[in-house]
Amino acid sequence: MTGSGDFVPLPLALLGEGHDLTSFDSGEASLDSWLREHAARTARRHLSATHVWADADGRVVGYVTMASGLIARSDLPKALGHGYPDRIPATLIGRLALDKSLHGRKLGGVLLTEALQIAAASASTIAAAFVVVDALHERAAGFYLHHGFKMLPGTNRFALKVAAIPLTG
Repeated sequence: MTGSGDFVPLPLALLGEGHDLTSFDSGEASLDSWLREHAARTARRHLSATHVWADADGRVVGYVTMASGLIARSDLPKALGHGYPDRIPATLIGRLALDKSLHGRKLGGVLLTEALQIAAASASTIAAAFVVVDALHERAAGFYLHHGFKMLPGTNRFALKVAAIPLTG
């Protein structure tokens, strides 16, 4: 990448050995260190899958980590959980981060949209009725609300019905 203005998002790819994580800096130390110290190990153990955006040199500039999970119907607002069993299959977005060099360009929403496309596509082969995320802080909470997620009462957790994800491509 010759400059942050040159980045054109490519489809997300699974994190691999050819990806350079060393200079990734989202501005959130916990997200940066998790990517470098835990993402590959949790993938090898089949606990999560980390999908990355990388520049032409393989330097990671954005990532999302996803896993399968369950959400209790009782945790959902009544209107959202009506008609579902007590425990509902879900896709968890465990982490989503964009390198600071790309902040302010609306690419976080693009990254989330790509992650939601992966969740929707996988829901047709591995059941999931919701995508769930735990917001790291108020700014992240606003981001998820802006993108259609509903806040679960009394928590920093947000949910979006997979059926509400528009399919692209």
